[in-house]
Amino acid sequence: MKLEFQAKFLQHLNKKKQQDQGFTLIELLVVIIIIGILAAIALPSLLSQVNKGKQAEARQNIGSANRAQQAYFLEGNSFTTDFTQLGLGIKTQTVNYDYKLSSASVTNNVKNLALARGATLKSYAGVNYTLSLGTTATAEVGTLALLCETNAVGTAGRGKVDQVTIPSGTGGASTCQPPADFKDLGSGK
Repeated sequence: MKLEFQAKFLQHLNKKKQQDQGFTLIELLVVIIIIGILAAIALPSLLSQVNKGKQAEARQNIGSANRAQQAYFLEGNSFTTDFTQLGLGIKTQTVNYDYKLSSASVTNNVKNLALARGATLKSYAGVNYTLSLGTTATAEVGTLALLCETNAVGTAGRGKVDQVTIPSGTGGASTCQPPADFKDLGSGK
């Protein structure tokens, strides 16, 4: 072989070896650090959105139970404490929530409760109550509903949700009571 050809061939082999080396350790570490920083920024936001989605289940079910309670009252002049009588098909226990109905007086009021099963979820209370309209002689009875969200999460929220006060039937407060423990998600709706 000619000497000039051998030199070009060796240069070609040397360049090929340099191209096959890949990434250095420093380059890989920089990429991993950048990915870690992006994950640390995005993960809390992602987890927050997941919890909001789970809580939407409870808000939807309690809102449906509120509307069904009002319809049930129109039919029978009292509320019910049995989910099956509402005809909604809501399970009393899901992965995220336990659902129950409680009442001090089924003829005047009922609470539809969604009790959080997760440590990061909020509990919900739907309150249905009657309101006397007009004077005593010509009184008509209307029904109102509240949807209340606890400010506490997890088991602390479970304990608070049953403490929501049912407004009196003669024009009492139509917001979630006590106000420090609850967020009103639409009173009178």
